[in-house]
Amino acid sequence: MSQKMIRIANAGGYWGDDPYALRRQVYGSLALNYITIDFLAEITMSILQKQRAKDPQLGYARDFITQVEPLLMELKSRGIRIITNAGGVNPRACAMELCLAAKRQGIDLKVAVVEGDDIQPKIADLFSQQGVPFRNMETNEDFQKVISKTVASNVYFGALPVVEALKSNPDIVVCGRVTDTGITTAALIHEFGWSTLDYNKLAHGIVASHLIECGAQATGGNFTDWKKVKSYENMGYPIVECLDSGEFFLTKHPEQGGLVSAQTAREQLLYEMGEPQSYLTPDVIADFSSIQIEDVSENRVRVYGVKGTAPTDLLKVSIAYNDGFKTSGSIIISGPDAFEKAKLFEDIFWSKVDKEIKLAGLQPIVHRHTEFIGANATHGPLTSTALAQEVLLKFSAGHASKDPLQVFRKILPALILSGPCGVAVTGGAPVISEVVSYWPALMPQHHAPAQVLLVDQSLEMKVMKSEVQWPQTNGVPPASYGVPLPPAVANIGEMVSVPLWLIAHARSGDKGDTSNIGLIGRSEKCYQWLAHNVTAEMVKNWFSWVCKGNVHRHLVPGLWSLNFLLEASLDGGGTMSLYIDAQGKTLSQAMLRHIVTLPHDVLMSILPHERAQKGELTKQLTHKDLQKWLWKGEA
Repeated sequence: MSQKMIRIANAGGYWGDDPYALRRQVYGSLALNYITIDFLAEITMSILQKQRAKDPQLGYARDFITQVEPLLMELKSRGIRIITNAGGVNPRACAMELCLAAKRQGIDLKVAVVEGDDIQPKIADLFSQQGVPFRNMETNEDFQKVISKTVASNVYFGALPVVEALKSNPDIVVCGRVTDTGITTAALIHEFGWSTLDYNKLAHGIVASHLIECGAQATGGNFTDWKKVKSYENMGYPIVECLDSGEFFLTKHPEQGGLVSAQTAREQLLYEMGEPQSYLTPDVIADFSSIQIEDVSENRVRVYGVKGTAPTDLLKVSIAYNDGFKTSGSIIISGPDAFEKAKLFEDIFWSKVDKEIKLAGLQPIVHRHTEFIGANATHGPLTSTALAQEVLLKFSAGHASKDPLQVFRKILPALILSGPCGVAVTGGAPVISEVVSYWPALMPQHHAPAQVLLVDQSLEMKVMKSEVQWPQTNGVPPASYGVPLPPAVANIGEMVSVPLWLIAHARSGDKGDTSNIGLIGRSEKCYQWLAHNVTAEMVKNWFSWVCKGNVHRHLVPGLWSLNFLLEASLDGGGTMSLYIDAQGKTLSQAMLRHIVTLPHDVLMSILPHERAQKGELTKQLTHKDLQKWLWKGEA
């Protein structure tokens, strides 16, 4: 007898994602059971708090209402449930607006609400009276230094409150700050009746969730081999087909654009990855180094073998606080000698700013940055120096006070007519904006009980469960057991020098001020060579121009991958960063441009096995030939 299968789709990975992805998922050819949509990031919570402060009926992602309202009848008729964290800091108001929209259409809609994650009203009491330290979990700094400046504080709930909400058989579940992985894993626990102690199954749910939580990043978006994606039109968003055993398949609607493959899945699994053996969630600690993955057919990937252990009894807290101001502005410098002129403009500008600030008796601008966009601004010295024909010269500055930045913003437009020729205007005086920084912390879970509510066409909010009890697990993050090195590839025979991207693909992202780069071999032999020849010390040297901290390396053999963590690489990270790439998304492509020397047979291993059987692996085959095959999607 075949296993029960649940099909869960994703229709958005962040607030501002494709507003038509939900419609494409609903009307696609595969029958869906659930659709999840992720709207929240750390900075989003502070924006929503400000909106609610101005209007008590706001504080949620109103874009969600716009997307779902015209689809309510279709969702009901197809029996598709939606789970989303679009509730932000006001999930009740979001749920009420949904029911009002349904009532206008004569639709009987039930919306469950999960709340209790917003601890901003009681964070001072938790700190001073309840003894919750809220130390910065990345820097170990004392919370006292920022407590008076906090603007949003939200606990990351896991799947359990959502599971409780699903018991009332709602059409839509609206949550506040539930983890990206929780909204998908909850559907699996509910449908299959998984035990909260079955950590291997829960770990599969976390991996499935992580694969689809960023929308099209799993279906060809941000993919290294972008030319393999036959169409970016009508982009297909990811779908997971999950079995009770935990094993699942990643796919998409077959008639839609995009691409699903083991390659696209590996890249997404490495996205924003920290310690692979300890992927911490409120539900389970998943071991990403245990993941097994394989292509089974066109646009269909099998994932299995994931291991998990008990979660800790702590919940992560995302705290946002006011952290001064920043501004940036740019001008366009045209050739000839565009880069040389841009360097002169840099000297002129900062000299004028420093002089005027000193004359005004203000504190100098220490946090400053200049970028020469069009002349390797994101890849730095990892690329050969290009003769730039034009440069977008971008100046940025941050300060605790607005006053020095007022000098900055007035001097920038004055550059246009007082320097070398060939300058084009990109706008007026720069805007000064508030900086809201991120403070991650931990707290005992019993201080943040979740509450589940239900609203329907009666527009009465009913309490379904006043407190969701968290299980006491006494779990601790497992000590890294050290993944063994694979067998070494002998450096014998003909050696060739090629760009790294010819034997690997990659994905990078951010974890605060740390950037991760997942480097993925194109074959198992490529992975073996990478594991023995690309070290943390080498990566530190490659990125010394941007990485101010240490580099740590982790092996992920099931994904043929190395995961590098580059500490202090994003100028503080998040909203305080002055870098054009504050999230490190371009660093993976910078790494892939590095030239390496390796045995010719490692290069040949990227060809499909059937080509080898036909005798097509000859030493005369150049890496340019392989490059053509890669772009065609034949290798």
